[in-house]
Amino acid sequence: MTHSPEPLEGAPLIAPSSTNHPMYEQVVSACQSVYDPEIPVNIYELGLIYTIDINDENEVNVLMSLTAPGCPVAGEMPGWVADAIEPLPGIKQVNVELIWEPPWGMEMMSDEARLELGFM
Repeated sequence: MTHSPEPLEGAPLIAPSSTNHPMYEQVVSACQSVYDPEIPVNIYELGLIYTIDINDENEVNVLMSLTAPGCPVAGEMPGWVADAIEPLPGIKQVNVELIWEPPWGMEMMSDEARLELGFM
């Protein structure tokens, strides 16, 4: 993966996911099995998983955030996500990185999450 030093003008703040990769849906399902302990909605529906990048070697890189930097499980949640993805057949390696830009906001939640939490 190459990273340009400065983001291109108009480039998305959140890198695109490998939605065409044959394992993408399985990785999403694994992410949906991880819950924020304080919120009864999985982290994928909460919009905390920003990017799922899967290369040709089936190495998975996940960029995720948290609802707040002071989240009590900040140190543990990336490990929970990696533990959910690693057992999938064919996955070679998982790297989960916590990022704070762009900051998470309620607009990132899916309609299902908003409904579950009473925001709709």
